Amino acid sequence: MTAGELAVLMAAVLCCIGFAALVVVLVRVLDSLKMLRAEVGTLRAETTPLLLELRSSTRDARDIVEEARDDLERFDRVLGSAEAISGAVAGGSRVARAALSAPIIKTVAIGTGTSRAVRRLRRSDRKQQRTPRKSA
Repeated sequence: MTAGELAVLMAAVLCCIGFAALVVVLVRVLDSLKMLRAEVGTLRAETTPLLLELRSSTRDARDIVEEARDDLERFDRVLGSAEAISGAVAGGSRVARAALSAPIIKTVAIGTGTSRAVRRLRRSDRKQQRTPRKSA
């Protein structure tokens, strides 16, 4: 055998060894992919019910939020009405106070003045009755 033939033979043996190593690596990659597919299938089987439950919970939460939003809007309208009524009552009481305060004060003043005048008249009548009249 010549050196050239020996080099070709060594190259062929090395190629066969490299090809065998490549086959082993590819078989291991194929096994890993099969295991990965099995895990993904298991993961899908476990997460599908969870996703369905999550969707259901999301729908329920959306309904509750919409109901709460409706209640909040209704409460806002009630609060606005209560504020309007409170403002109207406050305005009405101010108007009533302004309209009635002067006549009430005048009425009380007239009553007080009349009672004082009656007391003075009674006192003066009593004094006149107590003092003897001089005859002429």
